Amino acid sequence: MQFLLAFMLAAPLLGAVAAVLPAPPGLKGRSPEQAVLRHGVTVTGVVLAAAIALTLGFDHDAPSRFQATTDISWIPALDVRIHLGVDGISLPLLLMTALLFFLCALYSYFKLPAGPSPKAFVALLLVLESGTLATFAVLDLLLFFLAFEMVLIPMYFLIARWGGAQRQAAAWKFILYTLLGSVVMLLGLLLIGVTADTFDMVALASDNGRELSRTTQLLAVLAIGIGLAVKTPMWPLHSWLPDAHTAAPTVGSVLLAGVLLKMGTYGFVRILLPVTPDGMATFAPYLGAFAVVGIVYGSLACLALARKGNKGDLKRLIAYSSVGHMGFVLLGIASMTPTGVNGALFANIAHGLITGLLFFLVGALKDRYGTADLDTLAGAAGAALYGRAPRFGALLAFAAVASLGLPGLAGFWGEMLALFGAFDPAEGLPRAAFLTYTAVGAFGTLLTAAYLLVVVRRVCMGDPKAGPEPAVADVHRYEFAAWTPLVALTVLAGLWPALLLGLTDPAVQQLLAGGNS
Repeated sequence: MQFLLAFMLAAPLLGAVAAVLPAPPGLKGRSPEQAVLRHGVTVTGVVLAAAIALTLGFDHDAPSRFQATTDISWIPALDVRIHLGVDGISLPLLLMTALLFFLCALYSYFKLPAGPSPKAFVALLLVLESGTLATFAVLDLLLFFLAFEMVLIPMYFLIARWGGAQRQAAAWKFILYTLLGSVVMLLGLLLIGVTADTFDMVALASDNGRELSRTTQLLAVLAIGIGLAVKTPMWPLHSWLPDAHTAAPTVGSVLLAGVLLKMGTYGFVRILLPVTPDGMATFAPYLGAFAVVGIVYGSLACLALARKGNKGDLKRLIAYSSVGHMGFVLLGIASMTPTGVNGALFANIAHGLITGLLFFLVGALKDRYGTADLDTLAGAAGAALYGRAPRFGALLAFAAVASLGLPGLAGFWGEMLALFGAFDPAEGLPRAAFLTYTAVGAFGTLLTAAYLLVVVRRVCMGDPKAGPEPAVADVHRYEFAAWTPLVALTVLAGLWPALLLGLTDPAVQQLLAGGNS
């Protein structure tokens, strides 16, 4: 188990180094480009196999206990340790991350985005995978920061070199926002580590903030929270996200929404809730307020983009929908209750699966029609997917109704539990304010349903024989292979939520109790 977890973090880095080296003569295939893309599929596939083996070997009777742990002294002068471990909170995120990277590598093997060398593309993808996996596996504050920052450069180049229109501006906006937030976050992490005389996240969580004064906790929550909120992204620190998603290649958008946004909310749960509980209790009402504003703002922005004549970009619309969906995650965290935090963690996984599928579909739609402009796709000679590509239209409709929270699919449980948590927040939090947040969040679910159904009506419906009919391919076999796992897991999590909640709930209970329960 120890080896599996360490292997998952190291293998993508070793694979990235191998990707930029010349391929051995017997492995070149038809071309060097094909060889390096096959290498990317192989490495991510091996990492996914290791993640599945780790899941099967995990002691599901003790999900609150860190397992597969490694604890080695790294910088003795600062007491920084290479401390790795996985519990019921991080295991689902590790598994989803490994799955999404494998599906993106598989998709890219058949549909590589236009750009420079495939070697650089695969190497950046593997470095990105190593950083995201490490973020969910490390148990030292400084290692967490290094892993958190490790993803910035690969994602910057994926957007800037393989993206679409306005990619340079979007990439610079992405990295400037996240770097500025990270500088502030580092100060907060150092404040906690120096004050408590340890950077070990397990020891800090068990202490439950008793070594930190109220002032220290307030300053730490403010500093760390800003850095995490930028990555989440929380309104009003979200403005980098629509530009980055619109410009990013398809797999970049999938990974940005499916994995990178989860790093911010994971930091709230893993660090701020257990380590600075008094500071979080002070800021929780404000976090809840920002969360529900994000829910409504994201939905209204999507409705505006979906409106006829507004020339709304479908990728941009889904990016704004992420602002709303992550608002539910933040609302669950702000409640500081087991119900709300479990809902936040469930919504994290559901959003990664469903929005990852949506970005795959919209990217494929853009490849077929040469545009993601909603007015063009809904015009007389537009998509009309039900008639022209029925399987593609059915998948898009499925992803849309899953995203709006249809009962029986994964999107429903996270949002419902987050609202339940806000309805009955932790002791000491203002009940009246959180009841208001619950009402506003519930209204946000109606707005979410409205814009997604408008998108389905405009893109999927219509007369396929109206106007000159463009040649439209239905779902290709490689697309079917890349998208089917996301569909299956969305249904499985929706019909059997205990599969995920059975892992997260004991770990959340112990986390909120400071390791004493």
